[in-house]
Amino acid sequence: METEKVKCLIVGSGPAGYTAAIYTARANLKPVLYQGMQPGGLLTMTSEIENFPGYPAGITGFDIMEDFKKQAERFGTDIRMGVVTSCDLSERPYKVVIDGNTTIETETLIICTGASAKMLGIPDEMKYAGKGVSACATCDGFFYRKRSVAVVGGGDSACEEALYLAGLAGKVYLIVRKDRLRASQIMQDRVLGNEKIEVLFNTNTVGLFGENVLEGAHLVRNMGQPNEEKFDIAIDGFFLAIGHNPNSKVFQHYLPVDDYGFIKTLWGTTKTDIPGVFAAGDVADPNYRQAITAAASGCIAAIEAERYLNIIEVK
Repeated sequence: METEKVKCLIVGSGPAGYTAAIYTARANLKPVLYQGMQPGGLLTMTSEIENFPGYPAGITGFDIMEDFKKQAERFGTDIRMGVVTSCDLSERPYKVVIDGNTTIETETLIICTGASAKMLGIPDEMKYAGKGVSACATCDGFFYRKRSVAVVGGGDSACEEALYLAGLAGKVYLIVRKDRLRASQIMQDRVLGNEKIEVLFNTNTVGLFGENVLEGAHLVRNMGQPNEEKFDIAIDGFFLAIGHNPNSKVFQHYLPVDDYGFIKTLWGTTKTDIPGVFAAGDVADPNYRQAITAAASGCIAAIEAERYLNIIEVK
């Protein structure tokens, strides 16, 4: 197996990964960045971004990630295709295997592998991705002002998304598979008391439809029961709020994670339990999952990696 030694390895290419690359490259750490399964990260699935500073006219998720990438390359980041398939973080230099055939030995490791939105598993989700289907109301809700949208889920996150969208959209459907909400009581009260939100209990989404963009959803109430009822709703936006899966599995043998798989870091930093190993962006963020917060944590990880290298080189 081919082996290569580097000072700084970054895995993941979303806002956190590229920002970490920009800062480490400018610090002359000669970072190597592997883009992972989705170059540019989850943000590339967002049709237009209007809340990232510096883009007053808005920009697509793909284009902003291309800008991040070009800036990282400008300062000398070695950007490569590849996915982490295994690792050994038991001692420094840390060993990370890419695509099962290349071992990178690194003095510092910045993990920016992100999180993947949980999907319902219906084929139409991908068909309308960026054309009405979204996993982030804060990112995309603005585009549905005074229009009809639906949110899928019954927990606190789904209720938060529905309430946020109710401040923008004309009509919000909250599609709940069970006969009750799982959210905290205060969130339930807020949702049920909001005249813009209609909660559809005991309802499953079985399909989406539309000519070129999303126009509606096929629903089934009381699925599999004698009183099963099929019906459609007209919507312009369909928001998934059934959770996220952090892409942390390959590192979990060495790094502690929370109950949902998010990598635990020392509060206020990107430091993990292993010196020289840092986690930034959505893989370590169960709360915000925004491009701006991911980029900020990438910056922090880069600065902390540089400081760590300065300490061990002095020793």
